[in-house]
Amino acid sequence: MPERKPRKDAVRNRAAVFAAADTLFTQCQSPEDITMADIAAAAGVGKGTLFRAFGDRTGLIRALYEARLEPLRNAVEEGPPPLGPVAPPLQRVPALLDAVLCFKLDNRHLALALEGTGADSPYRTAHYERWHALLRDLLQQIPAPADLDSADFTAHALLAATRADLVEQLAGEKGVPREELRRRLADFTAGVLGARAQRVPADEQSDVAKTRPASTPN
Repeated sequence: MPERKPRKDAVRNRAAVFAAADTLFTQCQSPEDITMADIAAAAGVGKGTLFRAFGDRTGLIRALYEARLEPLRNAVEEGPPPLGPVAPPLQRVPALLDAVLCFKLDNRHLALALEGTGADSPYRTAHYERWHALLRDLLQQIPAPADLDSADFTAHALLAATRADLVEQLAGEKGVPREELRRRLADFTAGVLGARAQRVPADEQSDVAKTRPASTPN
C-alpha cells in the first residue's frame, strides 16, 4: 500500500513545535530548564500533541536536531568534495570535522540540549554513531604505523573536539572567535592525520590544504 502522507495540520503543528523549541532553547541560558509544557505553550498546541508525536522531551530534541542536521547529512552522503563520498579520505576527514564544528556553532543551544538529556549518552545518538562510523571507515583507508592503527579510537578522539559542551566553553565562555576555533580544529586534525599522511600519495595530501579555513586576523 502507498505510504500515507501526514495530515496538513500535523505538518503545521510539527513546524510550529520545531520553531518554538528552537527559539526557547536559543533564548534560555539553561536548556535543561525548558519543559514540554513550555514548548507546547509557545507552539500553540496541546502538551498531549507533543507526547504523541515525539514520545518525550528527548525524542522531541532529537527530532529537531535531526531535522536541522539534514542538509549536512545530505552533503556528506550525496554532495561534491570535500564532504561528498568521492573525496579522498585525507580531504574528507578534516572537511567533515570542520562541518560538524560549524553545525555545533550554529546550533549550539540545540546541541547542548541534546547532549544534556538526562541519562541518554551523546555517544549513543544516531548522528554520533553515523559520524563515528564514517570517520572510522575513512581512517581505515589511510595507512598507519602499528601504534596508530586504532581507527575506532581515533575517530572518537577527533569527534571529542567537536562536543557541544567544549564548543560552548570555548566559543561561549571564553569568547574564542569562530574562525579561530576552525583553525585550531584543522591544526589538531592535521596533527592526528600527520603520521598517516606520510604514507599517502602527495597529490592526495595536497587536497587537505583546500579544506582548511583561512586564518582571520585578531
